[in-house]
Amino acid sequence: MINIPSTIKISFRALRVNKMRSALTMLGIIIGVSTVITMLAVGSGASQQIAQQISSIGSNLMIILSGSSGTGGVRQGFGTQPTLTMGDNDAIIKECRAVLDAAPVLSGVCQIVYGNQNWSTNVTGTTPNMLNVRDWPLASGRVFTPDEVKSAAKVCLLGKTVIGNLFGGIDPVGNIIRIKKVPFKVIGVLETKGQTPTGQDQDDAIYVPITTGQKKLFGNILPGMVRVIMVKGKSPDDLADAEKQITDLLRQRHRITQKTDNDFTIRNLTQMMQTAQQSAKVMALLLGAIASVSLLVGGIGIMNIMLVSVTERTREIGIRMAVGAKTWDIRLQFIIEALTLSLIGGIMGIMLGIGGSQLISNIAGWSTIVSPSSILISFSFSGLVGIGFGFYPAFKASMLNPIDALRYE
Repeated sequence: MINIPSTIKISFRALRVNKMRSALTMLGIIIGVSTVITMLAVGSGASQQIAQQISSIGSNLMIILSGSSGTGGVRQGFGTQPTLTMGDNDAIIKECRAVLDAAPVLSGVCQIVYGNQNWSTNVTGTTPNMLNVRDWPLASGRVFTPDEVKSAAKVCLLGKTVIGNLFGGIDPVGNIIRIKKVPFKVIGVLETKGQTPTGQDQDDAIYVPITTGQKKLFGNILPGMVRVIMVKGKSPDDLADAEKQITDLLRQRHRITQKTDNDFTIRNLTQMMQTAQQSAKVMALLLGAIASVSLLVGGIGIMNIMLVSVTERTREIGIRMAVGAKTWDIRLQFIIEALTLSLIGGIMGIMLGIGGSQLISNIAGWSTIVSPSSILISFSFSGLVGIGFGFYPAFKASMLNPIDALRYE
């Protein structure tokens, strides 16, 4: 019967005798585990950051762009030729079953003035539905009403960046600002949204009723025409149906024949952002896989050192066999030594990986997330490396001939 406590005691004593060699042997495992944890933390942080940016833009979101204009054979791109109308927006809400809500958009960059402060920002004409489409609540105040949209009222909602540049610490609600020298009353403040995945500051924005934008800010456009319609689907699974329903509806409303191209373009922003998030996850796994190669290198180091140890302790092995040690006693002793080196190295690698992830976050400003699963995987893998690469030296030691081992010098 194998005496496991005695075998473990002998294994630990052998490791203590050669402390420096044991430490250097563990170094490969330490570096491997810490690298895997750090790389997975960086990848997970990037994936979560993209997910947060996706949610900040809005869920189940699609954007409809109007057609492109052309002058002298030069095509300007989507959105340059207004082909969408307020009626298209209303029809999408009423007739497309997969659509939860929609809002028209007409925007441009304007100079904003309050007192002796001024700021240039993007002003968007839209309807109250926009806040529902974008999942964008108000921090204070109120949204403009449908009646204010019909009457082209001079009211507006401000983003936090605009407020910071114009008002400082003053509550803007109720104050008057000037947009292109036209006075507007601030009736609401939008919650902080943050940046988009492309780095655009979403809080650097002003919302006004779309009719006000058409009549008083962006005059060179046909009445009722818009350049963009933003659509919110009922669920992620409904986006494909929503796209088809919208396409069929707009082709019918715009009297587009079968052989004629669409005068609009539909883009699924949610799908684009999810693709970016999936790419970040794949990159995290790739980084982890690359880093795990160093664990294998550490395992090879353990095997080399254990083979040297078997050679150095051949006479000791012969003595143990002579006094009654069985094959599995010898084999288990060397497996335990290799496993101990791997597990201790794994623990130290975990601590170094957590510290390294925090250091990267503090110095580089990257978002890093050390997940329990990455720690568990790295630690388990280090243990498997110890057993896997320690088995051959252990097997070789257990198969020595006792008589030859006792004669070994």
